[in-house]
Amino acid sequence: MAALSARGTRIILPLLRARALHRTQGNPAARVAVVLSGCGVYDGTEIHEASAILVHLSRAGAQVKMFAPDIPQMHVIDHSKGEPVSESRNVLAESARIARGDVAALSQLNAQDHDAVIFPGGFGAAKNLSSFAVDGESCRVHDDVQRVIKEFNKSKKPIGLCCIAPVLAARVLPGVEVTVGQEDEQGGKWPYAGTTKAIQALGGKHCAKEVHEVHVDRTSRVVTTPAFMAHAPLHNIFDGIGAMVSAVIKLTGK
Repeated sequence: MAALSARGTRIILPLLRARALHRTQGNPAARVAVVLSGCGVYDGTEIHEASAILVHLSRAGAQVKMFAPDIPQMHVIDHSKGEPVSESRNVLAESARIARGDVAALSQLNAQDHDAVIFPGGFGAAKNLSSFAVDGESCRVHDDVQRVIKEFNKSKKPIGLCCIAPVLAARVLPGVEVTVGQEDEQGGKWPYAGTTKAIQALGGKHCAKEVHEVHVDRTSRVVTTPAFMAHAPLHNIFDGIGAMVSAVIKLTGK
């Protein structure tokens, strides 16, 4: 038995060393920044989209850090009625609800510290990260949002956006290719199909996709998916976001 045990040790130890060596020499985890815009679809981040992004990033083994601008929301919506209420909320403080408190001011986000950045949708992208909800094709993008998109683009690091958030890239990166879904409403399935014309007016190129699909602009390294721009089953939206996250991670090379 002693001889057999010694032989077993001689076989097992090299295997253990090989596994340890494999782990230390493997690709490091992708460092991904997620930019939030509040908490709640009508005045902030779409919560299902943010959660789906975080789940898929977790499965990919990514290191995630969340950010949001430290500014007042454009307004506050009572989500049970879909109507504005007379109160003020802070985008960073509201985003902390999704981030479980672990969120930093967007002014602290630098491309050199991350391999990719992802923007969930929700009306916060069009109200707090930009003025698209009010100004359409004449919208202004928040200074730090614009800076972050330009920094990642200049560094050739991937940018993921879903739902309405691709308008941010269309405004900041001339000629970028994005998708927000289909280009006609198809009997109400795509209620925000008019956004495709705004993207073209902003200087972007729209590429029609289904809710479970993504578009990858390999030149700009921008990955987009429609998400809740469509009336679709939640699992299809979840799968589309998963495809976006996978494409972003693949572009990081990690």
